Amino acid sequence: MKKDNLTRWMFLLGAVVMVTLPGQALAGEVYKLGLSLAITGPTSDAGNPYAKGVEDYFKYVNDTKMLGDDTIDCTIRDDQYKNDITKQNFEDFLDQGIVFYLNYSTGSTLALKKDFEEVKMPVIPASFHAGNLVDSNYIFLPIASYSDQAIGLAEYIVTNHKGGMPKVALFIHPSAFGRGPVEDLQKAVSAGLALEIVEVVEHGKDLDNTAMLKRLMSKGVQYVISQTVQSPVATMLKDADSLGLVAKSFGEEGKVTFLGCHYTGGNDLVALAGAAAENFYWTTSYIVTNEPSPGATAQLELAKRYNRDEKAANSHNYANGMMVAQVATEVIRRAKAKGKEINNVTLYEELQEMNGDNAYSPGTTVGPVTYSKTDHTGVDSLQLYVVKDGAFRSAGTPFIPKYTGKK
Repeated sequence: MKKDNLTRWMFLLGAVVMVTLPGQALAGEVYKLGLSLAITGPTSDAGNPYAKGVEDYFKYVNDTKMLGDDTIDCTIRDDQYKNDITKQNFEDFLDQGIVFYLNYSTGSTLALKKDFEEVKMPVIPASFHAGNLVDSNYIFLPIASYSDQAIGLAEYIVTNHKGGMPKVALFIHPSAFGRGPVEDLQKAVSAGLALEIVEVVEHGKDLDNTAMLKRLMSKGVQYVISQTVQSPVATMLKDADSLGLVAKSFGEEGKVTFLGCHYTGGNDLVALAGAAAENFYWTTSYIVTNEPSPGATAQLELAKRYNRDEKAANSHNYANGMMVAQVATEVIRRAKAKGKEINNVTLYEELQEMNGDNAYSPGTTVGPVTYSKTDHTGVDSLQLYVVKDGAFRSAGTPFIPKYTGKK
């Protein structure tokens, strides 16, 4: 009995010493997150800088004690754009006890939709496919969908085209990612958007687009809207330039004006296409570092802090990754401020309350992030950019497409 009492006393004394030792810091909570994406393989030209943006912002959160003594531990894994690897990564993340998940591709987001529902995990993907939100409660798009972006570009064509009805071709990635906006754009046309979609081209691995471009010209196409990534667009622009087909002014007769959605543009496209990118029109909800803004300054300073090269620092996909990390951090911060336990349920609640006076302005986007129970699209506003003298510049002010959601 005495031995038992002595053991108990020594245990209690040890606990007191551990708490009261001078300089002894109490460890904060560690919040586990996961990100699976294509750092290598198809679309890695977008995934690589995206991963760096996520990694660097979470490092910044921890280094600056943005959450006090609490920290974020986000495991980032390369899935090579393969759905089976993404699913395995997600299951491993669940075993690690994640409270929030960042996904990447359209295909894997659609494939895992039921898994997200089953485990009630809030998810922000890098895919802006409108179909991600169909029959889904837990997926949140960071910005306006690919459909909204394509429709916004089409509206710009209709407004600025001179002459009869503009003829448009779509140049898309051969996947759900590429095909996503096609039907919605066709619905907008049926609802009254006055343009003719002449052809939808799913690009392959062919490095020469000469035959395609000549065919489109023979059909009177003056505009090509692209929904893919930078590399095939750069190849197409260089081929068009070699044929003398790139319009020097918007809608130039006998030439082609090229336009594209988020993953087709940015400084990465200019680096790949060179002078052939001049007058390329592009839309996204993200800022660009070519123009001064508090967000651009913050992006460049973050990249510099963590020794990123110029290419990554100035990539809109670095901003893209940075932004989803900002949103994840903000919902954790808000839940903490309310004294809530940090888990998938409370963070899901906080996401849906991010509207009205509670809207969030990360600085990396051209409009605020807003979510609700019925709206899971973050930034509704788009910005049109155009390459002038080798750099993307704003054309007009942020806008919301009028034909969004038309049947």
